[in-house]
Amino acid sequence: MGLFGRKDWNVIAVIFERKDVFRVNGNRARGSRAAKVRDGAKGHERTIFWAVFDQKRAFLEGDAGRGGAHVSPEVIDRIRRELPLLADVREVLTLLESGRQEKAARQLRWDE
Repeated sequence: MGLFGRKDWNVIAVIFERKDVFRVNGNRARGSRAAKVRDGAKGHERTIFWAVFDQKRAFLEGDAGRGGAHVSPEVIDRIRRELPLLADVREVLTLLESGRQEKAARQLRWDE
């Protein structure tokens, strides 16, 4: 929550582009718009996994999305475990937390 209990969320969606190519989309949203942004990420047909973070990077909620049908359950489990640790996700969150950008995206690179 943000100032005086208002929502101030960073919504992350890992989007399926093609086999083994995913994109990290991030949106910063406040107030009543925050829930709409979250619901949009949840309902997007190519969202593999969505997550909501506050401005201190605390994980608030998240789960597999409709795009999970495009990948194996192992990929979803890996994203669930590693999402806050992935460099591209951290970079998107840093941009959103700075307040200079309300949207950011990066290709997800798996560190093998």
